[in-house]
Amino acid sequence: MQIIAHIHTDFPTKFGVPRQSGLAESLRGTIVFTPPYRNPDALRGIEGFSHIWLIWQFHKALRDGFSPTVLPPKLGGKTRVGVFATRSPFRPNAIGLSSVRLLGVALHTPDGPLLHVAGADLVDGTPIFDIKPYLPYADCHTDATDAFADIRRDTPLRVVFPDEWLQIIPEDKREALFEVLALDTRPGYQNDPARRYGFNYAGFDVRFTIDGDTLTVVEIVKL
Repeated sequence: MQIIAHIHTDFPTKFGVPRQSGLAESLRGTIVFTPPYRNPDALRGIEGFSHIWLIWQFHKALRDGFSPTVLPPKLGGKTRVGVFATRSPFRPNAIGLSSVRLLGVALHTPDGPLLHVAGADLVDGTPIFDIKPYLPYADCHTDATDAFADIRRDTPLRVVFPDEWLQIIPEDKREALFEVLALDTRPGYQNDPARRYGFNYAGFDVRFTIDGDTLTVVEIVKL
C-alpha cells in the first residue's frame, strides 16, 4: 500500500485526540498529498461531497505479532473483547477509518492540492492510504446498534476554564479545545479527582483535573 498523503492536526500525541471522528466538529485538519499523488486531477469533483472517508495508518501503534483480544480503556482496562469487535489501534493490520467533514479544497498551493477537513480523530502527521467520498444513502444506517452504548458517556463534562488560562489559547483554537475537553479522554479505570492530566494541543500543554462531571483547567504551558 502506498501513502498518498499526511494530515496535519493540532495533536502531536494520541492522548487528547477524540476516540472517534466527528465528536469534536470544530477540530481542523489539513491533508497534504505526497508525490506522485500531488495532482489536482485526482481531486476533480470531490468538492461536491460534504464528507469523506479517510483510510489511514496507526503509525504510532505498529507492533509485531497478533492478539485476538484487547483491553479497551473505556471498559476499565480489565475486560477483554475480540479485536474485531473494537476500534483498537492494535490490529493485525494497523489501519484506521474516519469520516470527516470536507470544509474546502485548495487545488493550487505551493504544497500542491490541499483538503481542509473538520472532526478528524488523527494525530499530526498520520499517513493516509486512501480517500473516498461519504455516501449518505449507503453509509448511513439509522437502525444500527452499539454493543457498548450502555457504558458510553451520555452527556459531556462541564468544562471550567479560568479566564487567566483561556486568554493564552488563540481564539480560533478555543471552541475545538472545549469540545475535546468535554469528551473525557481518560481511560475508564482512571477517576482520581486529585490527579492532573494533560495533553499537547496547538503548541500548548493543557493541564486539568476531573472531579465527577466537572473538568477544571488548572494550567496552560506554551511549548
